[in-house]
Amino acid sequence: MKEANHVQEEGIQALGSRNTTDELEAWRVEYLGKAGKMTLLVRSIGQLPKEQRSEAGKVLNVARKALTEALEEKLIAVKNAEKSARLAAARFDPTLPGTPVPTGNRHPIRMVMEEIQTIFDSMGFAIAQGPEVEEDTYNFELLNIPEDHPARDMWDTFYTQNGEVLRTHTSPVQIRSMHAHAPEPVKVICPGRVFRYEQVTARSESMFHQIEGLEVGPDVTMSDLLGVLQAFARKLFGDQRTIRVRNSFFPFTEPSIEVDVDCFNCEGKGCSICKHTGWIEILGAGMVHPVVLKNGGYDPNGMSGYAFGLGIERIAMLRYRIQDIRHFYRNDLRFLRQFHSAR
Repeated sequence: MKEANHVQEEGIQALGSRNTTDELEAWRVEYLGKAGKMTLLVRSIGQLPKEQRSEAGKVLNVARKALTEALEEKLIAVKNAEKSARLAAARFDPTLPGTPVPTGNRHPIRMVMEEIQTIFDSMGFAIAQGPEVEEDTYNFELLNIPEDHPARDMWDTFYTQNGEVLRTHTSPVQIRSMHAHAPEPVKVICPGRVFRYEQVTARSESMFHQIEGLEVGPDVTMSDLLGVLQAFARKLFGDQRTIRVRNSFFPFTEPSIEVDVDCFNCEGKGCSICKHTGWIEILGAGMVHPVVLKNGGYDPNGMSGYAFGLGIERIAMLRYRIQDIRHFYRNDLRFLRQFHSAR
């Protein structure tokens, strides 16, 4: 088609005088737009005799491709020229280094969690993870907390429409770890975020972090548990620290204990931090209940184990003398910037 060659030549010649992106867009509309000259020629193929349509189509495709490639090449050149003009008009040296971006720092909760994980890693504990949206079976039932158990009031939580829960502790990860390793021994810590339906105050939050630990094997005893916790307390709070235990109750351990450490601020003499008792409660622990061992896939007659759990926010508040747990989640940079020197 002579018309196609004519439009191609005309278009390329006209393109030479277009030197801005706006002018190039107008050229594109004129030649390649919906009502452009080349588009109208393509639509006119249907008016030709059948035997001429194929050849006409090939000629038009070649012409259209030539115009498109010429436009793309010219557009690159024009954009580069416009960019150079803008840089020249800005009157600054683009090769100069940019304004430094202030570096951030780790959140205090992350710092404490990583420190605790490092301590238990040095004692041979692996790290296990699990879902935050958990099945009721793992969060309660397999941990010896049936539906009518009064202990459920202590772990009231948020429920989804299909009956799943936002986990109230990382203990479900312990059950999942037992299922993954039974009947072989297992030794893990389970860090993560947990949720409880609690009033938000200076001492409590509806979302916080825990690290729980578990060891199951032949002949695991309370002495093993106390040795691990004593070593942990000294690595975290100082080489001179000592612990004491008190009887307690948890549905998933028997016997159960609360663990205190002598106050690192007053050396056990009594101060405001330890409420003048000389001791600070840091975690709960105990020997894994036989029912939980069985639910985890172990024979309680041949295997035993211990478990423990601590709140990261509580440890961080003690470590950094923080009086209000809500400071951790207000995203106040004045608060968070204090922890640069705490690395």
